[in-house]
Amino acid sequence: MGFKVRTNRVNMPKRIDRLNELSYNLWWTWHLPARYLFKELDPVLWETVKQNPVLFLHRIEPERLVKAVADPAFLSRYDEVMRTFDAMLHSQEADTWLALNHPELVGKNLAYFSAEFGLHPALPIYSGGLGVLAGDHIKEASDMGIPLTAVSLLYRQGYLQQRIDSTGWQQDVPAILEPDSEPVQQVMNADGSPLYVEVDLHDVANALRLAVWQVKVGRVSLYLLDSDVEGNPDWTRQLASRLYGGDTWHRLRQEIVLGIGGVRLLRKLGIEPTYWHANEGHAALSMIERVREYVVDGMDVEAAMAKVAAHTVFTTHTPVPAGHDIFTEEQIDKYFHSYWPDLKMTREEFYALGQHGDKPGFNFTALSMRLADHRNGVSEKHGEVSREMWYDIFPNATPEDAPIKHITNGVHLRTWIGKHMRQAYARYQPQYWQQQQEKEHVWDTILNIPDNEFWAAHMAAKQSLITAMDERSRARYVGGDFDAWQVLSSGAFQTPKVLTLGFARRFATYKRATLLFRDPDRLQRILTNPEFPVQLVFAGKAHPADDGGKQLIREIYMTARDPKFGGRIAFVEDYEMGIARNLVSGVDVWVNNPRYPLEASGTSGMKAAANGVPNFSILDGWWIEGFQANPRNGWGIEPALDLEGADQDEAEANAMYDVLEHGIVPLYYQRDAEGVPTEWIKVMKEAIRTCAPKFSARRMLIDYVEQLYTAAARGEQ
Repeated sequence: MGFKVRTNRVNMPKRIDRLNELSYNLWWTWHLPARYLFKELDPVLWETVKQNPVLFLHRIEPERLVKAVADPAFLSRYDEVMRTFDAMLHSQEADTWLALNHPELVGKNLAYFSAEFGLHPALPIYSGGLGVLAGDHIKEASDMGIPLTAVSLLYRQGYLQQRIDSTGWQQDVPAILEPDSEPVQQVMNADGSPLYVEVDLHDVANALRLAVWQVKVGRVSLYLLDSDVEGNPDWTRQLASRLYGGDTWHRLRQEIVLGIGGVRLLRKLGIEPTYWHANEGHAALSMIERVREYVVDGMDVEAAMAKVAAHTVFTTHTPVPAGHDIFTEEQIDKYFHSYWPDLKMTREEFYALGQHGDKPGFNFTALSMRLADHRNGVSEKHGEVSREMWYDIFPNATPEDAPIKHITNGVHLRTWIGKHMRQAYARYQPQYWQQQQEKEHVWDTILNIPDNEFWAAHMAAKQSLITAMDERSRARYVGGDFDAWQVLSSGAFQTPKVLTLGFARRFATYKRATLLFRDPDRLQRILTNPEFPVQLVFAGKAHPADDGGKQLIREIYMTARDPKFGGRIAFVEDYEMGIARNLVSGVDVWVNNPRYPLEASGTSGMKAAANGVPNFSILDGWWIEGFQANPRNGWGIEPALDLEGADQDEAEANAMYDVLEHGIVPLYYQRDAEGVPTEWIKVMKEAIRTCAPKFSARRMLIDYVEQLYTAAARGEQ
């Protein structure tokens, strides 16, 4: 049976009609000329719709399209973009990185499951680093020619839009997603009826029906399951409405939809993956469903589990206990009692799969560790921590030899390098740099960019950040629900002339967003130094249920309005991928101060480094591997491991103040006769040269292919 997609196309002049097709493929998110093609049609509208080309085409005045067809220069740019687009879509497999380096994997489909994907603000189905990493993963898979099919959920209320009220408290507003205005297309049967996938939930009499939406990401297809289907009970229609919403019952139901529903979706589409990748334990049930399939077909359950494990990759992302899904016996009994007979397992045998030592509950990370033979943490340190956490799952294993590898995260450079720096790179790097971005020698040419030209590019990015902050504040102020104090707290006094430190990430308490506030008087002296001032820009969301994280936001927000800090502190509301791109390219220093060793990897600092923004961080996660003291590419703070709690915080805060006052600030303000900070630029260039290749998504995917994917495709145990 064939399938097709329903597209909400716009009637437009035939000469440029393929803008419809382009708008539905998120390839435009990392191809600048494609983005500019939409923007030049109506720059104001483009920003108004938050750079969502589907909504843009539905709202643009027809006269503008007619005018574009009469403009030879526009048509020339349009034709060039479409030629590049077609070359990407229809390129011969032999031309891709995969075919040239691992031809044995050509034609072998990888199924990639993740609870969230961060691809662009226009599609708000992500909350933070896990989703953005998944988005970068599939973008790079497209670039490299890895045949990948991704699976997740369509969250019609997204994660959350963050609004900070006048008291500094985070208000959680749904980020409403209207499918007809988004780059998603509903999957239909050949007869034009909607395609549905069914899963059993024992709360309802009949099977839950799930609609299916497709997102094109270059060569890759991402399929999203949607429970908001007419005929489903009202409460189940909201099941997949919000990412990480609700209690653990709600979370378990969502993961049944993702894992079990995702496998059934691929079967229904006729997609037969050779190997599978579960991005975190949310997708653990995809493994159980595949075991069930084999057992129902007559295979012994032990053989079925071995076969599933041999073809499965599992990535764990956090050493923080709250980051692992653990469900009660009551919850597992309710939803899986009818599953055990299909598996030919007793209740006790099933429960053993999710046990972690003598700890209570059914642990989805433990389940994933047992049903995937190819396991990894996301940095060298995190691999070590993961082996320590999970070694007791494996018979006779020790923390030193537990079968958990590490593959350090990376970022999709074509998404995250800002336009100003990208233009500077393009003038001096070889044309093939994007195809060989993981090779260190390709980045040596960064040293050839004249310092004044390099600095001008950075200052343009910095001005873009300040402008973006101002426009956000202006929009909220004009909306009438933003007072003057809130405008101040949002950065009204920020200026590109001042050394700017950026801290932007999820506001989990272990990330210690307010560490630099430990000594307010010392911080005041640093920020308000009349000769060498410093300013701080913060951004990030707390989980709706995390009052501790919200309290950190309030502390920053209220401190920002305190006159003694001179307007040098700002909190940027509603952190998402759009403002993130401005931040990682527009600040001068990227700050990270997690409590060691709880930062599994982190990726925002990688994005900053690729833009020439040096990191200033506790040595944890990726920065242990990235930091270089000579020649310097940033600043690393050794964790005070001999101390605990508040004493550790105080010691590390003091170390950061010292480096800031005696190292970073003097170096930044040291200028040559033309006002260019040449010594500072050496650090910036070294950050790019050393970090961009090593922490690119290209390098990350190469590691996955060579360390895990090839073995999983072969079914090696």
